[in-house]
Amino acid sequence: MASLFPNAATQLAQPFGTLSELIRAHAIARPGHPALIQDGRQIVYRELDARMDRVAARLQDAGLGRGDAIAICAATSIEYAVLFAGALRAGVAVAPLAPSATPDSLAAMADDADARLLFVDAEIAAKVRSAQAPSAATLITLDDSSAGTSFSDWLGTAPAMPRPVDVEPTDAFNIIYSSGTTGTPKGIVQPHAMRWVHVQRAAPYDYGPHSTTLLATPLYSNTTLVCFVPSLAYGGTVVLMAKFDVTGYLELAQRHRATHTMLVPVQYQRLMAASEFDRYDLGSFRMKLCTSAPFAATLKADILKRWPGGLVEFYGMTEGGGTVILVAHEFPTKLHTVGRPAPGHDIRLLDDTGREVEPGEIGEVVGHSAGMMSGYHKRPDLTGEAEWFDQGGRRFIRTGDVGRFDADGFLTLLDRKKDMIISGGFNIYPSDLEAVLRGHADVDDVAVVGVPSQRWGETPVAFVVRKPSAAATPQDLLGWTNERVGKTQRLARVEFLTALPRSAIGKVLKRELRDEFVAKSGPVP
Repeated sequence: MASLFPNAATQLAQPFGTLSELIRAHAIARPGHPALIQDGRQIVYRELDARMDRVAARLQDAGLGRGDAIAICAATSIEYAVLFAGALRAGVAVAPLAPSATPDSLAAMADDADARLLFVDAEIAAKVRSAQAPSAATLITLDDSSAGTSFSDWLGTAPAMPRPVDVEPTDAFNIIYSSGTTGTPKGIVQPHAMRWVHVQRAAPYDYGPHSTTLLATPLYSNTTLVCFVPSLAYGGTVVLMAKFDVTGYLELAQRHRATHTMLVPVQYQRLMAASEFDRYDLGSFRMKLCTSAPFAATLKADILKRWPGGLVEFYGMTEGGGTVILVAHEFPTKLHTVGRPAPGHDIRLLDDTGREVEPGEIGEVVGHSAGMMSGYHKRPDLTGEAEWFDQGGRRFIRTGDVGRFDADGFLTLLDRKKDMIISGGFNIYPSDLEAVLRGHADVDDVAVVGVPSQRWGETPVAFVVRKPSAAATPQDLLGWTNERVGKTQRLARVEFLTALPRSAIGKVLKRELRDEFVAKSGPVP
C-alpha cells in the first residue's frame, strides 16, 4: 500500500470500511485523477464523489435509506457505475439484474428485491413492461430515454448533500440474483463486510492510483464487481466496455495502457485465438484475473507465455464461503488445479452423507471465511440448504462442486455435483470427457451432459464446436474419444453446434443443451 495516499491506506488497514469512504479519500487526495472512462468520456474522482452525493441525496429525498434497495437493469455505462456507488453512500442496497433475463423474470426479481425504483435503458423498459405482471417499481431511464422518468430529470431535483449514513458491516451491499442456469434465480445478499474482505484480499495484486483496469464483463455480475470494487477502492482508473469484442478490447488495452483486467475463460479463449493478438502492445499489464467458469490448463499456459503480467484464477461462489486462488505465474505446474485456499479460508470436502472425506478422496467443496452471504433474500429455506455446520458450529457454504485436494494442498475440480452423470451405477465426470475431446485437433469448444438412457439411466452426450475448416465427423470424434476413455465413460453421441449456449459471464448453459436434446431426440437407447 506504499503508493496509496495516507488517508486511504489507513482506511484500508481497518477491520471494516466502505467503498464510499475510500472514493471520498481519493477525491480529496487526487481530485483530477480519472476514475471512470468509457467511449471517449471520463469522469475524475472529484466528479465521481460529487455525483455520488447527488444520487445519495436524491434517494434519501425519495425516502430510501438503510434496509432499502434499488434495482438496475441496463447496459454497462458510467451512469450505471455512478448510480451503484451513490446508492451505497446512502446505505441503499443495489440489485443489479441481468438484461438477458426474460421479461417475467426481470419483473419478478425487481419485486423480490423490494425495489421501489428500477433503473433501466429504453430496451429494458420495453421488456419489463411486456411482462405478464409488470414490476411495481418506478422506472427511471439511465440513458435519459422517454421510456420512463429520465435519470437527469430525476437527479436534477436532488438536495445539495446527503445526510451522513453509518453503514454497518451486516448491511446489504448488493443483492446478486443467480444466473438462473439451474432454475429460478434467487437473490444472494452480500453484506458490506463481504465486499470489504474482497477489497482487502486484493492488496497483493498491485491495485493503486497507478492502475488502469479494463472491464469487459457486465456490471450486474459478481465476476465484474470482484475487480471493479477494488479498482476504485485503491484509487485506480476503470475503463468500461459495454460489450466485449476482441479487436475493441485489444485496442482499449493498448490505448489506455491497461494494467489489470477481469475476464472469463471464453473471453481469454477468443483473445488468444485471434490472429491479431500478438500485434498489440500489452506490456503494461501487471495482473490478469479470471473466475466464473472452468479454465483450461492449456489456455492458462498460453496466456502465461504470450501475455505479459501475472495471471490469477479465483474459484468460489457468489454466495461466498471460501475462495481458492491459483497464482498461475508462480505455480506453472499446477495449471490443472484452481489453486490453494486463500489465507484464513477453511475449505473442506464432504461425502454424500455430509461427512468429511479422507485426504486424497473426492467430495463436495464447502467453505468458510469472513466473506459470506447473509443468505438468500427472503428464502431461509434455500439458505438452510446451502449451509453446512461442522462439529464446532462453524457455518460453511456448500458449492455444489466436486473436487479433490492433491498432496500439496491444491484443489482439482471435477464437476458440478448436479452435472455428474450416473450411468449404470458408475459416476462419470463430464470434465474428464471434455478434457479428452479438447485434445482433438478439430475441437474448438465442447460441453458434455448427461441425458436419459433406456439402458443405463443416464449416458454422456458431447456437444462440440469444431474449429474452422475442421473435417472430423460426429462419428470420427465419437470413435476417437471412446478409444481414449474407460468403458463406463464412453460417449453415446456427439452433436455438432456452431456455438455453445453461454450466460453473459461465460458459463455453459448445460441445462439448455440437455433439454433441447431430450425434446428433439428423447431418451438414448
